[in-house]
Amino acid sequence: MPLSVNQAAPDFSLPDAQGQLRSLHTLLTQSRVLLYFYPKAMTPGCTVQACGLRDSQAELSALGVQVVGVSIDAPARLAKFAEKEQLNFLLLGDEDHQVAQAFGVWGPKKFMGKVYDGLHRISFLIEQDGRISHVFEQFKTSNHHQVVLDHLRQR
Repeated sequence: MPLSVNQAAPDFSLPDAQGQLRSLHTLLTQSRVLLYFYPKAMTPGCTVQACGLRDSQAELSALGVQVVGVSIDAPARLAKFAEKEQLNFLLLGDEDHQVAQAFGVWGPKKFMGKVYDGLHRISFLIEQDGRISHVFEQFKTSNHHQVVLDHLRQR
């Protein structure tokens, strides 16, 4: 089960696309964080989702939110993904899926009749005090950015 609203987001440090460690508590000193978990860089659905967030970056920033994507990819793959898609937000690699487990987004998935453990596509809006204020679970890769923006505009 993913973490829920009003729970404290677990702090973590993960490498970015250049291999530099980034921690949640440091990111939260700048603004709120939309921490979005996605299964694998450079796959069709993950690319659509990332590009929607890329194209909404200015508006998200104006609403006081920085986007941080987390997958189980290595930094080198993240760097290729960011360059290829001209992504304008931070990507972090959780290769051992420890952060995904801490947020409750790692577990059984079903695809084409096969069950396997994997990363679930779930996003968390984390306030600067470290508290989760919203969990986004109901969206499509194509409208994730719009669901987030609609929620932020209602506040």
